[in-house]
Amino acid sequence: MAKSKSTQSAGSGAKKAAKPRFKQTFLDEMRRKLLKERAKYLHSAEEYQAEAESLLATREPGDVQFDEEGGEGTTVAVERERDLALSSQARHTVSQIDAAMERIENGTYGYCITSGAPIPVARLRAIPWAAERVEVKAGGLGRR
Repeated sequence: MAKSKSTQSAGSGAKKAAKPRFKQTFLDEMRRKLLKERAKYLHSAEEYQAEAESLLATREPGDVQFDEEGGEGTTVAVERERDLALSSQARHTVSQIDAAMERIENGTYGYCITSGAPIPVARLRAIPWAAERVEVKAGGLGRR
């Protein structure tokens, strides 16, 4: 046991290591949430993409839908664009989740990428891939 303690001391003495902000159990919990959310958003992106492709294949350009959902009429192009936009948005969230996973690995998770200030734990629990503090994201403090 003495050997592992001295090895730890030697490793931390070479570089001033900051005390980790989070316990490993919290990081493991966030990693699980991120993986679950990643799978969900990736599935949604694929579904919306498939729906957009299906609309293109099954309907004629200019088709108009008149029913309760369509209101005054929705063209296939509008529906397709909506599906493509939703797919793109879901894929963007997947990339944000991937970036959060990288931050967990490199020890910067939970710190605002703009200001460097800690992101509140409540925000991370609500949005595990949050990269900025609310006031920064909203365009307030810390914006350049």
